[in-house]
Amino acid sequence: MTATTHEEVRDGRSLASKISAALRQDLLGGVFRPGDRLPSESELTREYSVSRTVVREAIAILRADGLVEARKGAGVFALQAKTEPQRPFDDLATQRISSVIELLELRTVFEVESAGLAASRRSAAQIEAILEAHGKVAQCLAEGAPTRDADFNLHFAIAEATQNRRFPEFLQLIRQGIIPRGDLQGSPPGSRPKDYNLHLQEEHGLIVDAIIEGDAETARAHMRSHLRGSLERYKVLLRSQTSATSAAREA
Repeated sequence: MTATTHEEVRDGRSLASKISAALRQDLLGGVFRPGDRLPSESELTREYSVSRTVVREAIAILRADGLVEARKGAGVFALQAKTEPQRPFDDLATQRISSVIELLELRTVFEVESAGLAASRRSAAQIEAILEAHGKVAQCLAEGAPTRDADFNLHFAIAEATQNRRFPEFLQLIRQGIIPRGDLQGSPPGSRPKDYNLHLQEEHGLIVDAIIEGDAETARAHMRSHLRGSLERYKVLLRSQTSATSAAREA
């Protein structure tokens, strides 16, 4: 049985919960394999010095979680533990340039419209937030500091100005990969191209100006140009790394 002691089971917490937790540990830890029969009710009542009602409640908890099944007249049997379904973007790997390129292609579709809607719908307070975020990027560049967080915050402020909460929610969902790591700039794999920040403030400035002016089409055009420029720079970096890897193999 599990390493969980009987004394632990008899503490102040729910006995049924404690027993189910102990059995869950055995099921997930491989003590009981899929298809194995668990100890009978009478064996578990003796093992933990509890009533049959408590044991049945503990088994019911495990059944609800899909870990066991009861077979009439045969007992309770272990099932194959269900794996957690992978959530979207959980496998983002920004150390791989190819993954960065995939995300930039998606962002180009999403953020072009984000900029357009922001230009059409932004409030005075949101213009201030965008300008403040834009200024933070400039400050990071002037100080030679990483721009990753400041860059994200500017794009997030633009998304909030769409007045559609799904836009900033989506950016939060992909935040781990939306702005590749600036502190690895020029150091492959997965780094920004060496000239990435040379274009950053100018491209951001054109987007911000269009949003302030309320020019949705120009805002879309500049956001598209900004993200496509980033995309092309990463493609160049990927090609150079691929060539370097091939040359190293041939040497």
